[in-house]
Amino acid sequence: MKKEIYITDYNCITPLGFDVSSNWSALLERKSGIALHKIIENHEPFYASMIDSEKLNEEFSKNFNNQNFTRLEKMFLLSLKPLVERNHISDKTAFILSTTKGNISLLKNQDTLPEGVFLSGLAQKIADFFGFKTKPIVVSNACVSGVMAIAVAKNMIQTGQYKDAFVIAGDEISEFVISGFNSFQAIGTEICKPYDKNRNGINIGEAAAAVYITSEPTQNENFSFKVSGDSAINDANHISGPSRTGDGLFASIKNALKEASISAQQIDFISAHGTATIYNDEMEAVAFNRTNLQNVPLNSLKAYYGHCLGASGLLESIISMESALRNTLIPSKNFEEIGTSQSLNIIKENQPAKIKYVLKTASGFGGCNAAIVLEK
Repeated sequence: MKKEIYITDYNCITPLGFDVSSNWSALLERKSGIALHKIIENHEPFYASMIDSEKLNEEFSKNFNNQNFTRLEKMFLLSLKPLVERNHISDKTAFILSTTKGNISLLKNQDTLPEGVFLSGLAQKIADFFGFKTKPIVVSNACVSGVMAIAVAKNMIQTGQYKDAFVIAGDEISEFVISGFNSFQAIGTEICKPYDKNRNGINIGEAAAAVYITSEPTQNENFSFKVSGDSAINDANHISGPSRTGDGLFASIKNALKEASISAQQIDFISAHGTATIYNDEMEAVAFNRTNLQNVPLNSLKAYYGHCLGASGLLESIISMESALRNTLIPSKNFEEIGTSQSLNIIKENQPAKIKYVLKTASGFGGCNAAIVLEK
């Protein structure tokens, strides 16, 4: 019989706040971190969700003496510090870092590759700072990275290789990322509208998030989430376009529900990917209908945070768990009228709800898809 695996602690750093409670308060008030920002020289501003660098540096200086870190590394350290202080690191503790681009900004105007640009080096730097004893694990698989990092931690603890794990996820906005998505004509001209008929593209965001995962149930009776099921399937549809039939996401959801030993009817809430591109939202609607989840309350947090790449899945999982703890569903901001060919139960207002089972999904470039079931 497999060990039961629990998430018992979490934290996040976003444009809406530097801890979970401040983020939650902002979400209840429907605040968005998205605004116009000048990111690329000689180019018009883009709508994006950016952390204020001055506030980030102030907060970092309050918590750390050593300032020899990149902006992204400061985000990582701030997100992880409270968890390390509350939970013990042993020689059986895993350290997992999720990111898509890491310190990609270090490449600008460089003739040689700086050491910090390698993901393995980035992970080792964070691990060394906090005194992790095991070799860091990097999960970098496009935009499903954050969700997959939870699954990797769960499965590695179940094998007995580790007793517990700290998982962090983060990405920052850079010219490289903005230019890449802009070349696909995927960036929206306004604050994004997931699933809405007038949606026209994504907003890029940035964040860092951290969770503590263990096989030991928490002593805090008010907080414990079992990672009941997970799955990641690649449908190999296209380098950037999602499968029109939702095959990979459909299979991921189906497998996660099977491992959790629950039916679609038992899911109380879906935290979806919801990027607000024409094809992604349509694919998700197809996949959710194929798995008989079309009537389950669903939201996307992208109009609050933007698309935070490798951080999205972990950040949105944290907010989902906070929703379950507080028995409150957060609306999918900017949604007015369904814009997918198949129906979905999009949350439109803050509303009370009893939440036991949460389904978190993610999809990304290259045909990757992932799903996890979290049980309160």
